Amino acid sequence: MSKKKKIVVKIGSSLLANSEKLTLRYAFMYGLMSDLADLQREGHDIILTSSGSVALGLNMVDKRPEDAGILDKQAAAACGQPLLMNAYRQVASEFDLEVAQMLVTVEDMEDRRRFLNIKNTMLRLFENDILPIINENDSVATRDLRVGDNDRLSAKVAQMIEADALIILTSVEGLYDRDPSEPGAKFITEIEDVSEHLESTTGISALGSGGMLTKMHAANMAQNAGVETIIAEGITERPVSSVLKNERRFTRCLVTGETASPLKVWLSNRLQVSGTLVVPDAVAADLEKKGRGIGRGDILSIQGDFIKGDVLHVYNETGEEIARGLTNFSSEETLLMARNLDMPVEDVIGYKTKTDVIGAENILILKDNHLPLDAPEQDQKIVVPT
Repeated sequence: MSKKKKIVVKIGSSLLANSEKLTLRYAFMYGLMSDLADLQREGHDIILTSSGSVALGLNMVDKRPEDAGILDKQAAAACGQPLLMNAYRQVASEFDLEVAQMLVTVEDMEDRRRFLNIKNTMLRLFENDILPIINENDSVATRDLRVGDNDRLSAKVAQMIEADALIILTSVEGLYDRDPSEPGAKFITEIEDVSEHLESTTGISALGSGGMLTKMHAANMAQNAGVETIIAEGITERPVSSVLKNERRFTRCLVTGETASPLKVWLSNRLQVSGTLVVPDAVAADLEKKGRGIGRGDILSIQGDFIKGDVLHVYNETGEEIARGLTNFSSEETLLMARNLDMPVEDVIGYKTKTDVIGAENILILKDNHLPLDAPEQDQKIVVPT
């Protein structure tokens, strides 16, 4: 551990909050912040992705986790986030550790400019030896517009700063081949292909929004970004450094294959679908072979309301996701161009521009190591050239 590392640590609600009383588990928090302070003094850059705001605020809105609706959780997050950060600041100060709060939404992570702004803020905090504590802004997030869980958020952050390691601390030692309470359950120490383990990862904790399944999705996102993921139990004493020094058991998700460019890694690790295109199977086969983009004449159907610069998910005729890329046009412009193939592009949309809907330089062909996203269930706009 002599080399300076960038480390993202993710903490779930079940480690921070007592499941019955919905109060902070200060013993764990003291052990965590002491460990992170030591790692920072050794020269490592640390980011903490922390859940807990909703769990800590539920008492204030007189709700239990199992009874809380989306509005209750939003209100609880608004109440609990100050409690959480105040506790972090008080505990961190005992170890001469400065902390900063960053709250983000899915739109912040999916928009390229906002994504880079967040990255620059984190790097500046590193320069000043300040520990960023990042969380989803649950007080404004909804079911349809949210990161979805802090596991995937932590993977996006790891991708963002090109981390050396993503450490997800949870209530179990790591991944088993089935429910660990079942007889004969085997512990898995290393994973190369995340997709092989998805069936054994159902179930979530009472306080958390995810479970082992979301951790596998996060590990896959991190793998594609060249970041090793470690899933380990959130013990009280030295929860992070004991893993980095291989002093206890955990599950390691290895980085396999060649890592793409930062732009294409960002394209691959999506949290929501802005829009989709369906292309003929012949075009789908050509995309990888010929390194081409997607023109207006290649489109069979369009789905979703998107704007220029959004990331579109590209499917073949059988519904298999084959690529993702930045669109040069809005959904309305794309539809008009695809329906008027006999007219020049500038005559259709009223200005001169590139003709490809997605340029070859801004498209990522999905490989076997990418977990595909299902297309959203919306009515498709069928494109019929006239």
